[in-house]
Amino acid sequence: MNTVLNISAYKFINLEDPAALRETLLSLGKALALKGTILLAGEGINLFLAGEAGAVRQFVANLHTDSRFADLQPKESWSATQPFQKLLVKVKGEIIRMNHPAVQPAKGRAPAVSAATVRRWLEAGQDDSGRPVVTLDTRNAFEVDEGTFTGAIDWRMAKFSEFPDAFRAHKSALQDKTVVSFCTGGIRCEKAAILMREEGLEHVYQLEGGILKYFEETDGKHYSGACFVFDERRAVGPDLAVAPLR
Repeated sequence: MNTVLNISAYKFINLEDPAALRETLLSLGKALALKGTILLAGEGINLFLAGEAGAVRQFVANLHTDSRFADLQPKESWSATQPFQKLLVKVKGEIIRMNHPAVQPAKGRAPAVSAATVRRWLEAGQDDSGRPVVTLDTRNAFEVDEGTFTGAIDWRMAKFSEFPDAFRAHKSALQDKTVVSFCTGGIRCEKAAILMREEGLEHVYQLEGGILKYFEETDGKHYSGACFVFDERRAVGPDLAVAPLR
């Protein structure tokens, strides 16, 4: 029986003192017996947590009392066992490393497109303006190997910091298309979409909430395989249940 609630969420927002916030969140997480990882940086927060449902939701409710996180909307899934070994709260240089300081999502997001719209576009093979649509996987190659959108562009990256150079090498092939960047939960594809727009690619969108939100809000059509996740579940299918690795 699946009784463990798993959540993931992120928000790009300026945090002036992430070290102080670390102590607050670590104490709260321990008090609620949660496990997982919370990353904090000057650019925002990225979290993956699991535990008893009431405790997880209490943690989120506490976060919502902070005006900076009042609109945080975690993605939920369930598992039969706790997928994390311990609780870690870390302060990092970036909540997702790109090594490209000019990209600052807290100053303005790239346009996002909903899961339902992406499914409709993929069904039609074009966007609402009749422009060809391509999906661009911004994840690492080993994640892509577990599953991705059918026909997705995959640059075989070993780490996300390779994305800027990979994009510049392939930019010309994307110029006449609508590009939907996607990743597991939205954080990498958000940074990727901002960089692509800043470097002159006009018709770029991020998939709102990433693959997990696509699974949650659609039937999963046009996605082949499972979605790799960074915990002991290893991968989840379109029903958000644990899936076998390929």
